[in-house]
Amino acid sequence: MSSTTDFDTSTAPADVVRRQYLASARGDLEALRATLADDVEWTEMAGFPLAGTYRTPTGVTSAVMEQLGKSWDTWIAHDDTYVVDGDNVVVLARYTATNKATGKDIDVRVAHHFIVRAGHIVRFEQFVDTAKVREAMTG
Repeated sequence: MSSTTDFDTSTAPADVVRRQYLASARGDLEALRATLADDVEWTEMAGFPLAGTYRTPTGVTSAVMEQLGKSWDTWIAHDDTYVVDGDNVVVLARYTATNKATGKDIDVRVAHHFIVRAGHIVRFEQFVDTAKVREAMTG
């Protein structure tokens, strides 16, 4: 069994991705940015409120995580299952949150595809039922 210190410095793709989820759940944007490559490409799915591709660690956290925090209470991506193939990590997860404007909750399944190289996430693509997210955003 590895120690926490080993996990914190591991460059194994699944460990890097897991650190990203843990940092996100804590709201630790600095630790989250540390998991991202300088030239990261982070794509939120078409139809999602923050749809688009974002670049740079600061660009990703300001355009995605900080914006989610403005519209949602307790936005958490619960990483349930990891499928790893070399640099590719697919995570089956779910989002839970409460929309601040409507008070409606979401609990929606999601898949995330990460590519990790040299201990950093270089690509991310989100797959989610965007209609469920938008439904919680309408009164």
